[in-house]
Amino acid sequence: MNVEKTIENIREKCDSYIDPELLVTAISDDYYMGSNENIGVKNLEFENIFINLGLLTFAPIINECDIYSFKDSTVKLSTEEFNSYEEIKDEYFGILVKKNSCEYIIGTCDVCGCKVDSKFTPLNTDGELYKELEKLVNEVIIK
Repeated sequence: MNVEKTIENIREKCDSYIDPELLVTAISDDYYMGSNENIGVKNLEFENIFINLGLLTFAPIINECDIYSFKDSTVKLSTEEFNSYEEIKDEYFGILVKKNSCEYIIGTCDVCGCKVDSKFTPLNTDGELYKELEKLVNEVIIK
């Protein structure tokens, strides 16, 4: 993965689906949020960064998750999988790029930092939601 190219690809699409100021956020080693000010590729050596890709919204009546990004889609989830995400309430999804590497983890984060406990949460790699997000990341985002 070329992180610089990845961020460039997302910035090109930012105006249509995301606030550019919330694109990249520093994340500590214990996954709590840092600042999203003046974060860029130059910080990769020193910071874990969360690259915001869109928003997840869960619809409890029909056990669906709407994925809002530049490519909107909906994923129908089993009751068990849907219930496993009950803690997630309209959070941003994206990738956490580990410092000084191109290794990433798909997960969610409250990037506005509205809560004192705002942090990155890795998604369970089993299930339809993870598969759909991984497909989006691999097909469109990672270059």
